[in-house]
Amino acid sequence: MGAIAESIVAYAQPLLDQTDGSNEQLNKAFMISQLCWNLSLLPKDERDASLGKMRMDLGMDDTEYDEFRHAVVIPMIRRHEEMFPQMHQNRATVPSQNEPPPRAHPKKAATTEKYPGTEPYALCPCNSGRKYKFCCKMSSR
Repeated sequence: MGAIAESIVAYAQPLLDQTDGSNEQLNKAFMISQLCWNLSLLPKDERDASLGKMRMDLGMDDTEYDEFRHAVVIPMIRRHEEMFPQMHQNRATVPSQNEPPPRAHPKKAATTEKYPGTEPYALCPCNSGRKYKFCCKMSSR
């Protein structure tokens, strides 16, 4: 397994440990861990709204939903923050939509060649008899 797969399995391990080992329960545990992983990447104020939209798909009533949220989702989000802190630190450095974009680095001035597209070792188009690289191309730098 690769490092990413190992990280995902390590993250999902508490949910995997609660299964009986059947493919159905393992798949369900991985789906729930994926849900929690994705929720953990959302800004905190968007998590509840996003999970609330999924509540109907989860087929849970209010009591089941609240229990699931407190017993599974919140602990798994905390686990993600503890296991992958760098993924959550960068969020603070992402500019908001109200902030101006960061300034781009100034580009180097483009060299203006006298005869663009001329091969370096071709005779110079100025008819000096010299190679372009050692004639007009040198003077355009």
